[in-house]
Amino acid sequence: MPGFLLPILSGLLAAAILLLPLLRARQGRRLAEAAAASARRSAEARARCLGLLAQELQAPGLALLGHAGTLPPPQAAAIAAEGRRLLRLSDDIAEFLAAEAGPRSLRPEALPLAPLLEEAIAATAAQLGPGTRQWRLAPGLAGLTLHADRRALRGALLQVLARAARMTRDGDWIDLRPVLTPETLAIVVEDEGAGLGAEDLAAAAPVVTEAERTRGLGFGLAVARSLLEAHGGGLRLEALPGVGARAWLSLPRDRVVA
Repeated sequence: MPGFLLPILSGLLAAAILLLPLLRARQGRRLAEAAAASARRSAEARARCLGLLAQELQAPGLALLGHAGTLPPPQAAAIAAEGRRLLRLSDDIAEFLAAEAGPRSLRPEALPLAPLLEEAIAATAAQLGPGTRQWRLAPGLAGLTLHADRRALRGALLQVLARAARMTRDGDWIDLRPVLTPETLAIVVEDEGAGLGAEDLAAAAPVVTEAERTRGLGFGLAVARSLLEAHGGGLRLEALPGVGARAWLSLPRDRVVA
């Protein structure tokens, strides 16, 4: 072998030795990225399945509550208890999904508020079956238009209205009204039901002030809260056992366009 080839071959061998760890590292990164992508797809598929399950459980739960209002007291209590059990299970699944979810991507648009509220009320009332609740929209809601994501805001409303429906009885009133301040718009949902349920009391945080009697939020309401927080707002629940509850769905005032 010619002598001048030895330095060249030595250089190539040295380069190969140096490049080998880099090639292995690149291959390792590709394998890790492929594994992460596969895990992400699996998690997304699981979330979709669990989300559908939570929705499927909520509909018969509300239907059983509605049907309970048409039965004699002994049967009504058993049917209502089963309806609430299904709704608690739906809430548990929804809370798990909300805890796992990352930052939400919004698609805001000019959104007239009153038609959206009427749509959410109709969807909730339809799930109650033969049971009825009396829904009352304050006149001040009619002229409000928001810059918000329709699907996200509708989802938050459905969670809050479903809770109000299940904590009230056949024929009870549920009122919706706006509260405007220089900083926020709040959609207030008030019912005359049983106040906080046992499952909410168990998961609630301590009272902040005795006057406000404001409890923490748990279960399906976590979904509504996360949807509102994605808009820069929040969800607060006030309740007095045996008297009723008031939910505040708040949004920044700059979300109001009219």
